Amino acid sequence: MRVIGTVGLPGSGKGEAAAVAREEGVPVVTMGDVIRRECRERGLDPADHHGEVAKALREEDGPLAIAERSLPLIEERLEEGGVVLVDGLRSGAEAKRFEEAFGEAFSLVAIEAPFELREERLGTRGRDNPETESLETRDERELGFGMGEAIERADVTIENTDSLERFRERIRAVLSEEAIER
Repeated sequence: MRVIGTVGLPGSGKGEAAAVAREEGVPVVTMGDVIRRECRERGLDPADHHGEVAKALREEDGPLAIAERSLPLIEERLEEGGVVLVDGLRSGAEAKRFEEAFGEAFSLVAIEAPFELREERLGTRGRDNPETESLETRDERELGFGMGEAIERADVTIENTDSLERFRERIRAVLSEEAIER
């Protein structure tokens, strides 16, 4: 059993890492999907209200609100296979919660890319609305959740500045490792 979490600022490549995992047959739990589902349940458009709802969930149910909602999904996917990728941790507290739940089977991968490159990627993604919330504002919010601490806790850091194929190779290598050195 292995649970691999990813952490990184918007546009760093977490979604692409999840796509690689799916291609490799690794089940993926996307923490952002938990928030998008909550947006829809509240009658809100996720493209315009994702950050607002993420903040509200944490205010209403505490800093582990999204991690706790994700745990049953992770456990369910673990039944399908020995490895699960958890896309999009946002805080050191979430990383610690998954460490508590999965022990040495949990590892955290930080994905990093410069602001300008992330901004360019988000412009082509089509899922975000930069008129509603700028990348600077999103970065501030994410860092406010404790993302910097999570990035510091990472077992592995991948700089996503090379070609897409090189990044995908690095993700495949992480997915295929028997264990990540701590």
